[in-house]
Amino acid sequence: MKGKPRYVVCAAWPYINYVPHLGTIIPLLSADVVTRFLRMRGHDVVFVSGSDEHGTPIEVEAVRQGIEPKELTDRNHELVVRLLKEWELSLDSYIRTEHPVHKEFIKRFYKRVYANGYVFERDEELPYCESCGRFLPDRFVEGTCPYCGYERARGDQCEACGRLLDPAKLVNLRCVICGSRPVIRTTRHWFLDLTKLQEAVEEYVRSNERFSDTVRSFSLRMLEEGLRPRSITRDTKWGIEAPFPGAEGKTIYCWFEAVLGYISATIAYFRSKGQPDRWEAFWKDPEARSVFFIGKDNIPFHAILLPALLLASGEGYNLPWDVVSNEFLLWEGEKFSKSRRVGIWIDEALELFPADYWRFVLVALRPELRDSNFTWEQFLEKVNSDLNDTIGNFIHRTLTFIWRYFSGRVPEPGPMGPRDEEALKLLKDAFDQITDELENFRLKSALRSVVELAREGNRYLNEREPWKLVKERPDEARTALYVAAQLVKALSVLLAPFVPSSADRLWSMLGLEGSVHEASWDDALRPLEPGHVIRKPEPLFRKVEKGPEELRAALERLRA
Repeated sequence: MKGKPRYVVCAAWPYINYVPHLGTIIPLLSADVVTRFLRMRGHDVVFVSGSDEHGTPIEVEAVRQGIEPKELTDRNHELVVRLLKEWELSLDSYIRTEHPVHKEFIKRFYKRVYANGYVFERDEELPYCESCGRFLPDRFVEGTCPYCGYERARGDQCEACGRLLDPAKLVNLRCVICGSRPVIRTTRHWFLDLTKLQEAVEEYVRSNERFSDTVRSFSLRMLEEGLRPRSITRDTKWGIEAPFPGAEGKTIYCWFEAVLGYISATIAYFRSKGQPDRWEAFWKDPEARSVFFIGKDNIPFHAILLPALLLASGEGYNLPWDVVSNEFLLWEGEKFSKSRRVGIWIDEALELFPADYWRFVLVALRPELRDSNFTWEQFLEKVNSDLNDTIGNFIHRTLTFIWRYFSGRVPEPGPMGPRDEEALKLLKDAFDQITDELENFRLKSALRSVVELAREGNRYLNEREPWKLVKERPDEARTALYVAAQLVKALSVLLAPFVPSSADRLWSMLGLEGSVHEASWDDALRPLEPGHVIRKPEPLFRKVEKGPEELRAALERLRA
C-alpha cells in the first residue's frame, strides 16, 4: 500500500439489555477520539461497532420483563443509536447482531471453519433447570468460581478474575431466573478445536509488539495453561442458527459471533456505499491495521479467540494490529449496578450536562493502567478547573483582547523576544508530544498535555500583560496577542478529538471556514495570519455552580 495505512477502528459491542453506563461507553469514546485524530492525520479510517443483542444477558432480561428478546433489543437498539449520536460518536457503521449482513456473514464464516477441520461435535454435561425446563448456558447460571472463589461468577466468565468458565464446573450452581439448583444433563454441542490453534495464537501474541503489558501478560497466562476446545453452540432459540450438519435447534454462542461483528459491520458499511468489495482493503490488505478498544474483561475474546477464528477461516484476514484495553471505572468507589442504582447511565448523563463535559471528564479519568474512580468532586474539578478555568479562560481572554484592542483582527507582531519565542517553541513541543501520545493510544496523557498547553498560554498572558502593553509598548502587545492567537488556533485542532462540538465552536469563533473536523491535524501549527478577522468571542464553557451533594440530589430527582 502506498501512502498512509488504512485503519479499521473497532469498539466493543455493548450488550443492550440495558442502556450503557459510563463505564461501558469508555471503549466507544476512546475509539472515537482515536478515529477523529486519525482522520485529521489523513488516514483512511472506518469506525465500527454495534449492539450485541444475542446471548443470555438479553434473554435473562427479557424473561424478567415478560417480553420476547427481540422486542427488548428493537427498543434498546433504537435508543442506543440515538444516544451515541448525542454523545457525538462518529461511527461509520453501528449495526446489530440481528442485521441480515451479520447473520449471513457468520453462517458463511463458520461453514468455512467447519470445512477446514477446526470444528467437532461431542456430548457435554451442562446444568439443566427442571423448574424452568431449559438448559442453563452462560448467564442463566451463577455459582462460585472454581479458580478464585468469587461467589457470583457467571457461567461464561468470572468477572472477578477474568477466567473463561465451564458452567458445569461452577460450585453451588443456581438458576438466575428461579434460584433453584439445576441438575446436570447431557446435550450435544459443536466445538472450536483451539488446541490446533494454540501454537499459532501464542506466536502471534508473543510477537505483537503493540500489545500493552496487561494484554500480553493476561493472554500469555491463559496460553501457558493451554487452550482447550470451546463450545461454539448453545441450547437457546435466541441467536443465529448454527450452520453445522446435524446442529438443528442450536444457535451460535454470542461471543463467537459478536467478536466477528467488526468485519460484518465493515461489510455492511461498504455495501451501503455501493462498494461491496472494498471492505477487504481494511481486513485483508497486509498493510491495513485493525485496532480494538475494549474493557479488560474482554481481552481473551479479542487477543486469543478472535485471532484463532481468523486463522481457522483460512481466508487471509489480518490479525488484530492492537488490542487496547482499559481497566474498570468505578462509581464513587463501587461497581456500576443497575439493580442497586449505583452509577449513571448515558441517557441520564446527558440530562445533566452537555456531551463534551462528559467526554472530557471520562478521558481525563480513563482507567488506562488501573481501575479509576468517578466522583462528583472529580467531575467538578475537571470541568471547572481544567476545562473552564484553564482552557476556556485562556481562549476567552485571548480572543476578547484581540476583539477589544485590535477590532477583531489578529495583530501584526513586532520583534519576537525570548519569552515569545519560548511560547511558540512550547507550542511545537506540545504538538509533537500530543501527536505521539495519540498515535500510541495514550489518550489520558494526551488530554493532560492539551490542558498543560492552555495552562502555559495563561502563564504567558499573565507574564506579558498585553492589556498594559497596548498603550505603553504597542509593538509588544501586538506580538503577545499574535503569539497567544497561535496557541488558541492550535487548541481548536488539538481539542477536536476530545470535545468535538466545542472545538467546532472555537474554530468558528476564530473566523475559520468549514468544520475543524475537516481540517488537517497539522493545521494546529499553521499560523493565523496578521489581519485575519475573528468573530465576536463568547465563553466556550461554563462553570458548574452546584456542589457534589447538589449533583447527587439532581441525579436522584432525575430518576424519581
